[in-house]
Amino acid sequence: MKKTDLVFIPAPGSGHLYSAIEFANLLVERDQRLSITVLVMMKFSEKVNTTKLASASHSNLSFIELPHVEPPPRELMFKSTEKYVTDFIDSHRTCVKDAIVNHVLPNSHNLFGFLVDWFCSSMIDVANELRLPSYVFYPGGACSLAFMLHVLHRHDLVGREFQESESESIVPGYINPIPVNFLPALVFNKEGGYNCFVNLGRRLQESKGIIVNTFQDLESHVISSLISAYHDLSPLYTVGPLINHKIDQSPMRSKNDHDEIMKWLDEQPESSVVFLCFGSAGCFGVPQLKEIALGLERSGHRFLWSIRIASEDIFKPIENIEHKVILPEGFLDRTRGRGFICGWAPQVKVLGHKAVRGFVSHCGWNSILESLWFGVPILTWPQYAEQQLNAFELVKELGLAFELKLDSRMFSDEIVKGDEIAQAVKCLMEEDSEVRKRVKDMSVKSRKALITGGSSYATVGHWIETMLAGN
Repeated sequence: MKKTDLVFIPAPGSGHLYSAIEFANLLVERDQRLSITVLVMMKFSEKVNTTKLASASHSNLSFIELPHVEPPPRELMFKSTEKYVTDFIDSHRTCVKDAIVNHVLPNSHNLFGFLVDWFCSSMIDVANELRLPSYVFYPGGACSLAFMLHVLHRHDLVGREFQESESESIVPGYINPIPVNFLPALVFNKEGGYNCFVNLGRRLQESKGIIVNTFQDLESHVISSLISAYHDLSPLYTVGPLINHKIDQSPMRSKNDHDEIMKWLDEQPESSVVFLCFGSAGCFGVPQLKEIALGLERSGHRFLWSIRIASEDIFKPIENIEHKVILPEGFLDRTRGRGFICGWAPQVKVLGHKAVRGFVSHCGWNSILESLWFGVPILTWPQYAEQQLNAFELVKELGLAFELKLDSRMFSDEIVKGDEIAQAVKCLMEEDSEVRKRVKDMSVKSRKALITGGSSYATVGHWIETMLAGN
């Protein structure tokens, strides 16, 4: 049996890294001819525990830690997060090539090609230098991909950033026009964010195919619209939902936190808890935290709340906080027994717990797929990146979420009041809503997509055979 080796290059950051590793595991479990080496970048000077990754992965997966690379100037982080991230990734090109030439090729009988995160699309240059084909891994959904392609088309016509005074956007793949205030902040960014987005989008066409973390039953309209609207688009392969059930994502210090959270959930009645969590970088200022507290108290529902506040590092919110100091006076006493507050939370395990009924979320794509998998409806509160588009899709396009906010942005001055939060949480937790029924139905479809006869199962098999046939 001829072995075929692949190199995966995920972007730094848990949302990108873990979905890429989940796909790698899915591939090698599906076909023993495949062997995959994952090149791991440090997350802006924060070391990744590759030993933990390897211990929870298939034996046909191996990991190489790339050397430390000095991040870009700190001030760029605040001008354009996207530009900061892509500059940081681009600076790894030399060490990526060195790792492949010095470590991968000497141990490989048949290196076929690269799978690069779309944020790492500059690594296509390395693949070209080594005369290897490359595929792009897009960890988001088809709707946000559709918006990226729309931005490219628009840029060819007008050649500039979006303006906040513009009218709504008609985007192939979306049923409804998108109001300008629901667009990602980066398309307005004149400090490199917009240009970065355009450049990343252009490089998609240089790949042999685009692997998308979605499934047909969730985004069939978008996928068919993309294929119809963009005839020169690289082939799309929908392989999701990719959900990390195995790798422990917890920080080193959080084992006790994990146990306490799960113990508290075990003590709660079934389907009684609303879970609030806003991703690895999501955070709020103290005034907004006070309003959330008031909203939770007035809602009357049990809650598990992951709290983080902003720090000087956008990628590292502060979670070790004296809650009594920042929350309304007496709140902790008044909600004792029906509320649990933490920093980091084991999101997948929490969403899978029988006590959890609703999820107040930033609408990161991984969080959306996880909530659908477990049949837990979302109350939308987007923060950054493409999350406004994700929230818009869930609420307006698919009817799979409850709306709190669709146009909110992290670090904005807008404060969502406690009464509005309380009312929205009550809607989220109500019995037998149409949204809840649709989410439960999509949960069944998401699981069927990955098993024999499912759409993603078939697509993965087709991609493997197409890839190996060209080898």
